[in-house]
Amino acid sequence: MKNLLGFACFVLLAQGVGGLLSEFTDGWWTPWTVVHKIGFLHGYEVYVCVLLIVLGVAVGAASDTVGKKRT
Repeated sequence: MKNLLGFACFVLLAQGVGGLLSEFTDGWWTPWTVVHKIGFLHGYEVYVCVLLIVLGVAVGAASDTVGKKRT
């Protein structure tokens, strides 16, 4: 479970950071981001990318707590 959450954390962070880079570099990173390919998110890309980064950090924190053993 910890590995799955770690992978989800990586994907969310990569998509969020990649989306912000795409916005600030006028589309240079667009082939690697999913946010810019979804039509109904047009105009809200920055907000969605920031949300993806926040979710990635939250999932990363959750993966750390899942891996700890309670004694």
